[in-house]
Amino acid sequence: MALNLPSAHAAVPLLKIIDDPFTNSTSQHRTEVEPDTFAYGSTIVAAAQSGRFNDGGGSDIGYARSADNGVTWTQGTLPGITVQNGGSYQRVSDASVAYDARHNVWLISSVPITSSVTVPVVFVSRSTDGGLTFGNPVTVATGSTSFDKNWTVCDNNATSPYYGNCYTEFDNNADGDRLKMSTSTDGGLTWGPAKNTGNNATGLGGQPVVQPNGTVIVPSANASFGAIIAWRSTDGGATWSSTVTVAVVSDHATAGNLRSEPMPSAEIDASGKVYVAWQDCRFRTACKANDIVYSTSTNGTTWSAVTRVPIDATTSGVDHFIPGLGVDPTTSGTTARLGLTYYFYRTANCGTSCQLEVGYIQSNNGGSTWSAHTDVAGPFSVSLTPNTTQGRMVGDYISTSWIGGKAIGAFAVAQAPSAGSAFDQAIYVPTSGFTAAAGSFVATSGGDHAVPGAVSDHAAPKSPVRNR
Repeated sequence: MALNLPSAHAAVPLLKIIDDPFTNSTSQHRTEVEPDTFAYGSTIVAAAQSGRFNDGGGSDIGYARSADNGVTWTQGTLPGITVQNGGSYQRVSDASVAYDARHNVWLISSVPITSSVTVPVVFVSRSTDGGLTFGNPVTVATGSTSFDKNWTVCDNNATSPYYGNCYTEFDNNADGDRLKMSTSTDGGLTWGPAKNTGNNATGLGGQPVVQPNGTVIVPSANASFGAIIAWRSTDGGATWSSTVTVAVVSDHATAGNLRSEPMPSAEIDASGKVYVAWQDCRFRTACKANDIVYSTSTNGTTWSAVTRVPIDATTSGVDHFIPGLGVDPTTSGTTARLGLTYYFYRTANCGTSCQLEVGYIQSNNGGSTWSAHTDVAGPFSVSLTPNTTQGRMVGDYISTSWIGGKAIGAFAVAQAPSAGSAFDQAIYVPTSGFTAAAGSFVATSGGDHAVPGAVSDHAAPKSPVRNR
């Protein structure tokens, strides 16, 4: 259904693709948070938490699938995980979508949560009918009480020596957020042992990508959100390197009691160039607001200087956060098409009256220049979003994927609830996909320089359920 926008700021027609079908009394209903998407061929699958609990997870994972380049969608919920849908767990979190071209299997990974709010397993749910339906989950990893922030990717490069390998990243919060990687060679049916990085690093929010030669590169936040780090495997997941620092993070604490951390959003172009984006205030005087920034690498070991996406002037006072970066996988180098969906406040110091909006911006030349930004959705009050122990929530991450030559962002939008409901927050996509703003000027961040001494003013993350 179409979204009735609450103001004239945004003019992009939107389509609701996932809404909350549950009615259990234990969670906040008519809420959807934290979508991920993946596209392959003419099919795109999105997944998100349905029915958010205050202290972690949702009543189930809802998903939606389009087989016609994002024009029409069908939705469902993952079976066999939570008690709401034939499983034994009370709730589940952290949906991540992948596709394995060699085995023709769609995958959605997740972490189920018990009634005592422990997380003893990492799951993957499989679809063998093009993402239309999913079976009961397969176990990726066990052996802890506190797994977190899983992410799955598959090697879809037919010339790669590891074509058909799938990789799931996660962390063990009970072991200081120890970073882990597990590998499957059979379409997600079975998974190998969880392996540490070469230096036993800690962190969370890793998003693996795979180069055409089979090298897996995993950008991530470190455990304190003070830096973006990365590591890699050149042997199909048999071993993993020590981490390197991509960049130190300077993060402005988002106003309005909104849950927002400098989580990375990682993508890769057709040549194997990796892009990783995050929210960062290094270009703002006194760290008064965040930009979306990014770094690139062709090998996972050396990374470019941090570059600002020129959405607004550094003197604007606009705060940007929760990026979902997408790279057109058919493009590369100086003609790589980048699409960035993000949230923003028009005024960073909005106090208790913050109004959330969704924006989009595009580059058609690998980030050298950018279109004008497009106002996509909002404004809507932060108070309309579900509450969590870490603040009001639209998601720790959102997503943008390219399909059929267009970018499709998936994001949560809240509206004033109807009578009898406490919330009305669902996952939306642009009805016709995103394009560069009509009549847009070309913007560049050339000449921008980080403000000397800019430091993070972000509060320390909460434990022990800090990101589920």
